[in-house]
Amino acid sequence: MGAMSIWHWIILLLIVLVLFGKGKISDVMGDVAKGIKSFKKGMADDEDVAEETPPPKTIDHKPTVEAAKTSSEQTKTG
Repeated sequence: MGAMSIWHWIILLLIVLVLFGKGKISDVMGDVAKGIKSFKKGMADDEDVAEETPPPKTIDHKPTVEAAKTSSEQTKTG
């Protein structure tokens, strides 16, 4: 009893057609299709950009000679 019968769906469809019209629904569906196409194109462009970017450069964490001298001087005076 809680499920909608076919007559409920037909009446609902007729109300939607009266409110929005046949042309407006096709325009909306066309806009949705254009949006999906542009989304897919954007995703493909993002993948191309990700493949072209070089990996990030790493920084060498070895202390320099001057840094080693100053740290050893600080430990001697401290």
